[in-house]
Amino acid sequence: MLCAVMAKDKSSSYFALLFLLEFILVAFFAATDLLTFYIMFELSLVPIFFIIGFWGSKNRIYAAFKIFLYTLFGSIGFLISILYIFSKTGTLELTSLTFLVPQMLSVKAQKLIWLALFFAFAVKIPMFPFHTWLPDAHVQAPTEGSVMLAGILIKLGAYGMIRILLPIFPLLSHEFETLIFSLSAIGVIYTSVIAIMQTDMKKLVAYSSVAHMGIVTAGLFAFNLEGLNGAIFQVVSHALISSGLFFCIGCFYERTHTRKISEYSGIMCFAPKFGSVFVLLSFASIGLPGTSGFIGEFLSLIGLFQSNQVFGILCTTGVILGACYMLFLCKRIIWGVPTSTFPDMKVHEALPIFALALLVMLLGIYPNFLLNFMR
Repeated sequence: MLCAVMAKDKSSSYFALLFLLEFILVAFFAATDLLTFYIMFELSLVPIFFIIGFWGSKNRIYAAFKIFLYTLFGSIGFLISILYIFSKTGTLELTSLTFLVPQMLSVKAQKLIWLALFFAFAVKIPMFPFHTWLPDAHVQAPTEGSVMLAGILIKLGAYGMIRILLPIFPLLSHEFETLIFSLSAIGVIYTSVIAIMQTDMKKLVAYSSVAHMGIVTAGLFAFNLEGLNGAIFQVVSHALISSGLFFCIGCFYERTHTRKISEYSGIMCFAPKFGSVFVLLSFASIGLPGTSGFIGEFLSLIGLFQSNQVFGILCTTGVILGACYMLFLCKRIIWGVPTSTFPDMKVHEALPIFALALLVMLLGIYPNFLLNFMR
């Protein structure tokens, strides 16, 4: 709905795709069987493919096909696994599979299925080294497409891990935790370093999304309450923060037709509403206490430290690097002497951006609202 508010100048087909995507996502999160889960998991790709392909930037076709092929290739093993599971158990109901899969499938078959499902979810999140489609997709996507990608679509992979891998394959998930920790830690540090070198605001935030989702996967597989709660909280928090940042960057682009960091300076001087909310969301992305970003990262890292201190230190290093690139971005575009000016936030822009910023603050001040719901 917030995307629809911002997309006031788009065609009816654009709105139809947005609401189709919303329907698919509702069906995905409501799925109680593996087949519906898989169908909606794959169908979510169709609207975003057309949104990027028709309304994206110059290289939109390349980006649209890249995300399509990455996700499609990653899900081949998912489909084969579903067929095999049904042939052995006679059901695809998720609650039943929690009991039937460990009893009726061999250990070797379970390992192969776990790897196939993990690959599908890791591509969707995306985890290192399957992340390369996301920066291209964000850069080429229209603002609303980037918001849907960062806010919901990449969360489908994390939800798949929570809904399928952990409850149906708990022992194997624990067995493969070192693999998850390694990929997560490398991804957090590597993408944070890459983000520091970016000159495009959208690409910087895209790489930061990969880093934040690395914290999520590490927390999920820490196998303790703090890690799990932190990972789920971070999924929600990142959806709010990154969506707000992409909305702001989209508004900047509409006014200046550039996303180059070097082209901006002193936004706080001539557009204080934009400047204030961008600083708030950037600090929330860093994990400033009092914002939702702090709660999610803090709990995830506590859980990770309890499980493995080495990987906890590595992921914390990535968080510090994250502070570096976000502070650099704010220093460069928000403060300083203005090189050019543009109008401040309009009413239809303020509605979604301030709504997201308010939720970021509320969850940071009163995290039990979400934590109690998770329990």
